[in-house]
Amino acid sequence: MKNSQTSTLLKKKYTFNILDSIETEIEIAANPFDLSIKELFMMAARINKKRSFLFVSKVLGKHLPIDPNKGLLTAALLASRYVDTIKGLDCIEKESLLSTFHGSGSFTAHAFIPTAINPVIIGFAETATALGHAFFDCFQAAEYFHTTREELMNENPEITFEEEHSHATSHRCYIPLDMIQNEREIILVDDEMTTGKTALNIIQSIHAKFPRREYTVVSILDWRSHEHKQNFSQLEQLLGIKINVVSLLSGHVQVRQIKEIEKQSEKNESYDLWVPAVEIVQLSSFFTATVFFSANLENKAGFIVGTGRFGLRSIENSYLHKRVSASAKFLKEKRTGEKTLCLGTGEFMYLPMKIASEMGSGVSYQSTTRSPIYIQNKEGYGARFGMNFPNPEDHVVSHFVYNIPPGHYDELFIFFEREVELEKLEPMLKELRKAAIKSIKIVFFSKVRGE
Repeated sequence: MKNSQTSTLLKKKYTFNILDSIETEIEIAANPFDLSIKELFMMAARINKKRSFLFVSKVLGKHLPIDPNKGLLTAALLASRYVDTIKGLDCIEKESLLSTFHGSGSFTAHAFIPTAINPVIIGFAETATALGHAFFDCFQAAEYFHTTREELMNENPEITFEEEHSHATSHRCYIPLDMIQNEREIILVDDEMTTGKTALNIIQSIHAKFPRREYTVVSILDWRSHEHKQNFSQLEQLLGIKINVVSLLSGHVQVRQIKEIEKQSEKNESYDLWVPAVEIVQLSSFFTATVFFSANLENKAGFIVGTGRFGLRSIENSYLHKRVSASAKFLKEKRTGEKTLCLGTGEFMYLPMKIASEMGSGVSYQSTTRSPIYIQNKEGYGARFGMNFPNPEDHVVSHFVYNIPPGHYDELFIFFEREVELEKLEPMLKELRKAAIKSIKIVFFSKVRGE
């Protein structure tokens, strides 16, 4: 393994033809762990005029099913890279992490970053909530929260900012004031940077109210151009701050639109007739509900402690991980199939991923998303199958789930942070008939009060 930026893939170019409509040329500039890009992502076309293409991650657990341990390991690799490059410490965990990443088997998260390093870590909703939380797991003395699209009843966020290219643009941060009202380093965690504008937006939002000296941006992929990097340098000079950047793979992307994409008509045929056995499973006895409720009165159950939405400290991790292990053992006993898919919902990604990692062999993990993507069942394309349904927790918001081949899984566990009424699940369950899964278990972490 090479431990510097002199990768065997240095300056190597790749060209992706997306649906014969978008040509994406990627030049690799740095690949410190010599990771194959085939291990990290595929490409797809977004239904979004602001950005036409999408890096479909193979390690994030969003659009593609993954081994949940791979998602946790990816965050730990980023943490080891941060320790090496930003803090100048030799991370002794690095070799074992890489060995496990390239192999298989379970990964036990542990805090290998010493207490002298005590940042505030922020994961970006919705895609990087699990990545940010798993990154936070590696610290002995950090604090963590993730941004959210949710609006809370009778609560005002301490920070807000916009993500212009996203399908849902507004981010909110509902956290204790003392978690942000300090001068500690802030680490922003996202899955990929194309322009870096989202990171700069939140840095400016934070700095206007809670200034400090140092920020770090962590992402799996960093595709910023020279001009985009200059924007970081200009903000550093303007605000008198330092912005560090950490990634597993970096380079440059050039995109050329060849023609407009023709939307494909879906063929579902007999799968619409498949009616799975559905079971409701409650985990509310394992997790604690908060006093926070959605401003959308459609859902009357409270959010739970432990997601990171309202802030977490490293000292709380031991208890949270015990709750995860206990609930994973409970769900493992309910497994009836050899090939199981665990499905997180929206921002609710980390706890489902962590639980899935402890549910035994044959378990894959992914999540629903707000992102609309063009579907085409073509080898090598990042969205071969797709379903679209109203979010059961908020029917105004459309949710999608991708890459579940019909008949591939024996059973499905769907994880919801909050209990929802059964009739609101029907549109989702109807779409899931396309997957021809025999058994579906709906898992709730928080009950409606009074029940």
